[in-house]
Amino acid sequence: MMNVSIIGLGLIGGSIAKALKNFSVDYNIFAFDRPDVLNKALSQKVIDKKLDSIEDSLESDLIFICLPVDESKNVFKSLIDKLKTGQILTDVCGVKSIFQEIWDQKKRDGFYIGGHPMTGKEKGGFENSDPLLFENCIYILNDSAKECPKIDSFTTILHQLGARITFLNPKVHDIIVASVSHLPQLVSVSLINSASLKDSDLNFFDYAAGGFRDMTRIASSEFSIWEPVVFENKKNIIQAIDNFISNLEQIKTSIGKDNYKLVAEKFEAARIKRDEIPKSNKGFLHQIYDVFVYVKDEPGVISKISTALYNNNINIKDLELQKIREGSGGTFRFAFESEADAEKARTIIEKIGFSTKN
Repeated sequence: MMNVSIIGLGLIGGSIAKALKNFSVDYNIFAFDRPDVLNKALSQKVIDKKLDSIEDSLESDLIFICLPVDESKNVFKSLIDKLKTGQILTDVCGVKSIFQEIWDQKKRDGFYIGGHPMTGKEKGGFENSDPLLFENCIYILNDSAKECPKIDSFTTILHQLGARITFLNPKVHDIIVASVSHLPQLVSVSLINSASLKDSDLNFFDYAAGGFRDMTRIASSEFSIWEPVVFENKKNIIQAIDNFISNLEQIKTSIGKDNYKLVAEKFEAARIKRDEIPKSNKGFLHQIYDVFVYVKDEPGVISKISTALYNNNINIKDLELQKIREGSGGTFRFAFESEADAEKARTIIEKIGFSTKN
């Protein structure tokens, strides 16, 4: 599958093209989008050829549909009946049931592999696409794809993107993402709107700390992207909202009755559950091994550590700033592919003068 067509060179489609080109120049990447986007991608050598129409993608072995949900549905329907034997059609949408249902109702050649990479940015568009967008992200595939005779070839391509693959029933997928993806988006929007108050000349946002900014980061997302997602997964999203409201009402009632024991139990339950989420990747599957390093607040410390690891052929899979105090120092989380790499990294980091912890 060296001939790949990408319909939609936005954040996801553009990132797929860049990642594949970074991995191997042998891939022939064709794309369909607005002329200005295609010209930019061609000039940057991200794609090899512009497609004049969506149907021209049918000359490829693999077709990615990387458009908003409603547009993806229309393109999906238009291509199904025209697929050739052996061709793979895939999408990257945040809802999966609707596509699988459409596919199952059709007599068709070729194969459909429903996909959903659990990654993204606040801002979309080709200009924000990134060849490392999929690094360590969970890439969910419809479980029916296991029966596809070309699944190994397809998953090889996803691994080349840097993704980690898991399979889910489409209906189960939609229930899960309603709680862990769609609900957080709506809560973030609600939190911003409920806190956007002013008292005289005081703007509440002037006093927002890092926690508030972190929790509302995704509130900048455009509704035009989210509207079809909410529409297609409405039932599951409403259930997720009801569950959230019920939990919040319990806390509200407990505070009103000065029942801080119950509030404390909620905090403790949340702490335990939160700590169970691996800090290993974008998406919460597949273990990656962590080393926590305390560093002083001074220039060049991260470079010193990364260079030492590079010189010893140890690959850092993820890096996160946990906490920092200006003028003093902070803790960084370095993540590694294997336990052996993590232990070797710990030894190297301590040898060059840094403190580590589990």
